[in-house]
Amino acid sequence: MATASETPVLDMIAAMTIDSVERCHMDERTLILARVAALVAMDAPAISYLAHIDPAMKADFTVEQLQDLLVAIAPVVGTARVMSAAGHIAQAFGVALALAESEAEAIAQAEARSRNAP
Repeated sequence: MATASETPVLDMIAAMTIDSVERCHMDERTLILARVAALVAMDAPAISYLAHIDPAMKADFTVEQLQDLLVAIAPVVGTARVMSAAGHIAQAFGVALALAESEAEAIAQAEARSRNAP
């Protein structure tokens, strides 16, 4: 029997994603393009894009490539979906930046406490 977790849904999604990546034979950049295109097509919320920011950055995915992707799929998925995706992507980046700033602040505070400790 599996052990209990405080985040069972997130754990399941992470496991599905890992399994999918392990079974996929695409390079990282193509995989990110495919996943983001699928998110746009289904009008996914910002939180879904947030999960792809770190892997996209690790694959050296650029803003220009994201723009090219949106241009390429607009005739298929429609302008309303592309505009909605642009807003959701911007929200996801905002959350990612806020999280990074919060993490950096926590690290700086911990370092300051360790320097001031007797």
